[in-house]
Amino acid sequence: MSDQPTSVFTPGNFGEAEPTKTRPTRRPLEWNAGTDAGLLLLRFAIGGTFVAHGMQKVFGLWGGPGIGGFARELDGFGFRETLALSWATGITELVAGAFVVLGVGTPLAAAGLVAIMLNVVLLKLGAGGGFFATDPRGVELEAVLGLGAAALVLTGAGHVALERGRTWNRRPAPWGVLAMIIGVAAGLLVFFLLRSPVPVGP
Repeated sequence: MSDQPTSVFTPGNFGEAEPTKTRPTRRPLEWNAGTDAGLLLLRFAIGGTFVAHGMQKVFGLWGGPGIGGFARELDGFGFRETLALSWATGITELVAGAFVVLGVGTPLAAAGLVAIMLNVVLLKLGAGGGFFATDPRGVELEAVLGLGAAALVLTGAGHVALERGRTWNRRPAPWGVLAMIIGVAAGLLVFFLLRSPVPVGP
């Protein structure tokens, strides 16, 4: 038999289907060492900053106000129960910041930090503050810290963490959404329920 084609049509011409084209196989999207390293750096930057702020509030280190001084600052913003609130804020920054650094209960710990920054941003904006740090009431630093903490709420700590293998570490998205709701709700409750309608100070 002849090896010549019996059809006058070539593949792809009218009357004959074009052969199916195959796309090159791509590597599946998967967790990688770069992601873990990036999350570790983010945890150290965000968590470490909050630990330092907690040390300032609780122990008065590095020029910090201490519990009494921070309570007076809260008085100036119209908050009630300022002594208890200053302790709660300082301990939350200290402990939750350390947990974020170590990767322990990261979604909930980072959500606690989000709640604190949410209060600060609302206070400064309500007092006429702008965005940039050149304004004494600018929210630039607080926004960066709050958004960084929010990112960790949703991503989790990564594989380089003490909580590695926990459910919320293996499936961070649903746990992160729940923790974010808790953190935002807690921040708003503190802002609206523990604060006088009209601030008594700056």
